Amino acid sequence: MRYSLVSRFRGAFVGGILGENLAKGGVGNNREGFSNFARTIIPGTESLIKLGKLDVDEWQIGYQKEFITSPGNSGIENKLIFATIPVALFFHENPVKLRQNLVRVSKIWDDAPVVRDSNLAIGYAIAQSLTEKLHLHTIIPQIISFIGETETLLPQKLLIIHKLLEEHAGLERLKAELSREEKLSHATAVAFYCFLSTLEDFRFSVLRSLQLESMHSQTITAITGILSGSYNSTVGIPANWQTSLLPTNSTANEETNLCQMLELADALAGVWSGVYNLPLNSREFSESGFIMPNQSVPFSVYAAPNIIRGR
Repeated sequence: MRYSLVSRFRGAFVGGILGENLAKGGVGNNREGFSNFARTIIPGTESLIKLGKLDVDEWQIGYQKEFITSPGNSGIENKLIFATIPVALFFHENPVKLRQNLVRVSKIWDDAPVVRDSNLAIGYAIAQSLTEKLHLHTIIPQIISFIGETETLLPQKLLIIHKLLEEHAGLERLKAELSREEKLSHATAVAFYCFLSTLEDFRFSVLRSLQLESMHSQTITAITGILSGSYNSTVGIPANWQTSLLPTNSTANEETNLCQMLELADALAGVWSGVYNLPLNSREFSESGFIMPNQSVPFSVYAAPNIIRGR
């Protein structure tokens, strides 16, 4: 394998936070503390780690405050996209279960076809990255097939992206040829362009997404970061960008976005792979999203999925 699965899980989570921070104002923009992306993925990731499976009833409870009681449901579509990232990671090896569970999660809060299709497109690309089957010239046709019949404009927009990539077209042509109708499908398609046009370079992909100066730049850049992070793993994310998520002072035991994302990714990958003897206290989360408190981490054994399970 080019990169370990754990590093790709980490890359998806860290890439999402970095993309969001960059769109808010730069690499060092870590002043707001807990990011919107981090806050959104934690409940679903916690549930998958605790149960080892998708339980939509628990997801509804876990996300009730985030999606139902939030004032004005600001940025609800963004959150609906971010919330499905753990599902894409956890079910990446089985395309049938991946599609079924992405659709199930999409229906929990909003059955809008454009949300469902965006989740399917992003989830499929993540799965192809994790299984090392993502190829530049075939990924978009495969995504369109994975989405299936739909009334949304996303497949049409992705075909335009495919053509632009084949012709090595730049951002100006992208702006001219891609309609802004259906805001979420537009943001998803643009993120795929930024990701695939510089497939092997996380930094260039994310910086390219910022050049569009769109009112949806946070969504576009976060999705780009997620896609590129899962493909290039944390190995491909600049070290200085990752350290920008660390605290700016020396306060002892200060919890940070970077630590939270790394611990979440490690635990999710461990449960997916069949971690043996996962201690109960490691499945309990603090309000801030930490998985394991400051304590010694017990020895764990990893195996293929579902072969070795916790007792």
